[in-house]
Amino acid sequence: MKVEKIPFSELLSNVVDNRGKTCPTADAGIPLIATNCIRNELLYPTYDKVRYVSQETYDTWFRGHPKPGDIIFVNKATPGRVCLVPDPVDFCIAQDMVAVRADEKKVLPKFLFALLRSPAVQARIEQMHVGTLIPHFKKGDFDNLLLSIPGREAQEFIGDFYFELSQKIDTNRRINETLQAIAQTLFKSWFIDSTLTKLPKGWRETTLEDAIEIHDSKRIPLSSRERAERKGKIPYHGAASVMDYVDDYLFDGVYVLIGEDGSVVNEDNTPVLQYVWGQFWVNNHAHVLSGKNGVSIEHLFLFLKTVNIRPFVTGAVQPKLNQGNLCRVPFVLPPETICKEFAALIEPMFARIRANAEESRTLVELRDALLPKLLSGELVFSKKKAVKG
Repeated sequence: MKVEKIPFSELLSNVVDNRGKTCPTADAGIPLIATNCIRNELLYPTYDKVRYVSQETYDTWFRGHPKPGDIIFVNKATPGRVCLVPDPVDFCIAQDMVAVRADEKKVLPKFLFALLRSPAVQARIEQMHVGTLIPHFKKGDFDNLLLSIPGREAQEFIGDFYFELSQKIDTNRRINETLQAIAQTLFKSWFIDSTLTKLPKGWRETTLEDAIEIHDSKRIPLSSRERAERKGKIPYHGAASVMDYVDDYLFDGVYVLIGEDGSVVNEDNTPVLQYVWGQFWVNNHAHVLSGKNGVSIEHLFLFLKTVNIRPFVTGAVQPKLNQGNLCRVPFVLPPETICKEFAALIEPMFARIRANAEESRTLVELRDALLPKLLSGELVFSKKKAVKG
């Protein structure tokens, strides 16, 4: 595959950035996305924890605005993270990032997006960082980032391949967000709205101790050295997320993990939770829970997402949610028949959530394994098919 190395800057027809200063924000209006909204596992920016700007600020403050098909490129803190700009565009960009527009005479936008996401280019960007505490990759560095650009046919094939798989992954994520929102609404109508005035007959006010089984005794922490020696495909969970992958598992099934120390409380005072399934390993920074007395895993998960956990957390420097305090969280326990009816209603939704997540995991592995082979020419292709080179 014939390729040509071209500076990143020469592949662009436009670069849109902020004024380099923090713009005035408002309580509502047009979303202002920051660097935390750009993640390499997402196709488009997320709107988590965004601020807003007024229409006047939108019209007068910024030098320009992204257009559909542009690529958001993070310059500071996490340099090199990229996402595509959707159509329509309903946000503006904060400082520490730019929106770059491909010069389509030289490079196709979808190919450039895939290329910037590739492990080789991401590694090159990391090597070019400046700054020790807060890494930077400035616009001036675009001149020094040389990118290998193949012919048009290769660009089209690779760009479409990467985009289509990423789009399916993004669709699954959005479906799962909708399903979980529906499940949360159902939980509220069944167990919160119905108890606002008077507790139904047979329901009782108790604590979480009557609704959970705690499996912490089975946890085994592994040091970073031990994990390095035991690399595998089994997720190794910490307080808030998957930290690594190892060669064996401690648990097999569906559970709820709730942060015990470190990452314990979200900004809205709800607990840090993970809904997990299959085979996995857990360190000693997350409690491992299942339900009892008819309370399903999903019922427990949806309940915990509504709890203000702050009063039960101890420690100012290192927040901790110990077992005793977790068990003291107030809980309204319905009759077992009610719990089972609710479980039967929402289990199909969570089964779909798990299936979508598994499919996305497979697609990510496929996409990320094939992209470097396509870019290097190890896989040779035509417009109709890709074949082993």
